[in-house]
Amino acid sequence: TKTMIDMKKNMGGIDKTIRVLIAIAIGILIYTNVFTGTWAIILGVIAVVFLITSFFSFCPLYTLFGASTCGKSK
Repeated sequence: TKTMIDMKKNMGGIDKTIRVLIAIAIGILIYTNVFTGTWAIILGVIAVVFLITSFFSFCPLYTLFGASTCGKSK
């Protein structure tokens, strides 16, 4: 089995930045009660996933589709 350490990075800097900004925006919207109840929970989980995937520079969905935003290695 693979661990997070064994997995190759498949997210570039712009992708990570966008995910973090979206997660922050969701957090603010939840904090200010724009989203409440079930929507707040769902969006909160998405925000946490965005933060975790950004931290590790790895998105499991990208591997399923063979995608990468890292750019080409030299």
